[in-house]
Amino acid sequence: MIYQNYPIRLFKIHRVESVHTFTYMKTYFAYTRVSTVKQGTQGVSLQEQKSAIGHHAQKNGFVVSEWFEETVTAAKTGRAVFTNIMKRLQKGEADGLIIHKIDRSARNLKDWAALGELIDAGIDVQVSAESYDLSSRGGRLSADIQAVIAADYIRNLREETLKGMKGRLKQGIYPLKAPAGYIDNGSGAYKTIDPIKGPLVKQAFELYATGQYSLRSLNKKMNIRGLRSSRGGNLGKNGFSRILNNPFYYGKIYIKTTGETYAGGHEPLISKHLFDQAQRVLAGKTYKKETKHNFVFRRTFTCKSCAYSLIGEHQKGHVYYRCHTSSCEMKTIREDTLVFAVDKVLQDIPLTEEAIAALRQGFKSIKAQTNELVTTSTANNRLLLTNVKARLERLMNLFIDGKVDQEAFDAKQLSLQDEVDSLEEQLRSPESNIGQILSRVEQFLELAEALISGYKTAPDDFRGELLKSVTSNPTVTPESVDIPIELPWLLFMNALSVPFSGPLRDRPRKFEVGPYCGPHRDTPRPNKKHSDALAEWTDHVLAELIEYFTDFPT
Repeated sequence: MIYQNYPIRLFKIHRVESVHTFTYMKTYFAYTRVSTVKQGTQGVSLQEQKSAIGHHAQKNGFVVSEWFEETVTAAKTGRAVFTNIMKRLQKGEADGLIIHKIDRSARNLKDWAALGELIDAGIDVQVSAESYDLSSRGGRLSADIQAVIAADYIRNLREETLKGMKGRLKQGIYPLKAPAGYIDNGSGAYKTIDPIKGPLVKQAFELYATGQYSLRSLNKKMNIRGLRSSRGGNLGKNGFSRILNNPFYYGKIYIKTTGETYAGGHEPLISKHLFDQAQRVLAGKTYKKETKHNFVFRRTFTCKSCAYSLIGEHQKGHVYYRCHTSSCEMKTIREDTLVFAVDKVLQDIPLTEEAIAALRQGFKSIKAQTNELVTTSTANNRLLLTNVKARLERLMNLFIDGKVDQEAFDAKQLSLQDEVDSLEEQLRSPESNIGQILSRVEQFLELAEALISGYKTAPDDFRGELLKSVTSNPTVTPESVDIPIELPWLLFMNALSVPFSGPLRDRPRKFEVGPYCGPHRDTPRPNKKHSDALAEWTDHVLAELIEYFTDFPT
């Protein structure tokens, strides 16, 4: 017996009494599949499938012209190798296809329907592990039932997997790969902070929250410091964007596919306040481009004609601020000219060393009282936290007993968990809210004291900060420099007519100060002693400052 290979088809040649006869032999493609690469490299399934298909072909006299192997799930359509087989069979490159089992070829009904179309077109599909005659109605029916069972198995498996994932999410366990800065500890354990990358991720948030870095410059800086991808590569702009947008770092778990948020049981890497600040920078509300030269009035003065910021530059030993709009009549102005104009405006703010000292003393007293209030507030927050956790536990018990449905449980649990997170955040930094307000007041008093002690001798960056606190929209024309004084400095400029109950209220009230005790030293108050008037003025200004920085913390 001799086999001779002709193009595409095989024939068996018989020699009987010098007469040659030709018998046509069918050629088949053979397809094996496992779901993962790990199964393909470490398991024996592929070898067993190949052995079973080879035995089936030999038993039935089929010739396998080409073997195909794939390591991908059959639950979804679009498998590259399987699709290629379908196309080649449609072109008639083989007479049929041999698979090991139905669920090896298709676990979704669309792929099984594609195989059915091939069978209808005359392509012979063989199943080596089962005796289906797919050319008959009964055999097709049995195979169809098996295909439906395989598809249903995948649906059920998917549902059970999602249930398991949701159960872990409700326990605060993140069921996916740990984000940069955290370490995986197994599917049922909390992520823990990476001792090396964790602090670097926190640094990335802190640097970006300053508003001095773009994503590109942040990537460059943190790459030098050693913050890289899990494979040691550069994270890039997109990598840092994912990090800065991920609430996981302050203790929340957000699932993008469903839009759901869960309370994480892992240790937060940063505070919610730092995360929110980074979000504001990402949104473009506080971003400041990194600059090479820190000019005194950088991004401070604008051209009144075209409303663009004047840009500082060094020319011939001097600093000039230039308008770069070609059609604008405003070209350049020397920094010396701006310094003179600023000095004149700041000198017109009528403050004395005595007034500043009184404000300092009054602020010290307020700060001491606040610390006492913070202590009381902390005790109250601890009590509230205990009560909320008890409510959360009662809710869980009601859900377990079937007295609360899933939807109501999810909504209420999320609400209570938000309360827990908020209270725990306050307990970690109880002075965060009022402390930030008082810190801003203290910084303002330092600026005011610098104005008294000598604005000209202050460092350049401090002088620029002082000016920015005095005015928000200083403009320049070829003829003049306009520096309008704004709140809270107007409290000193117009103490005789301050707004009632806050700097931006519409109900004015008169407030007179006695001689030598405030900005209007020439307005005597004969009915009050100097010390009483100074104390009243101090209390009033501090109250207004606290209310101002409460309404406008930045």
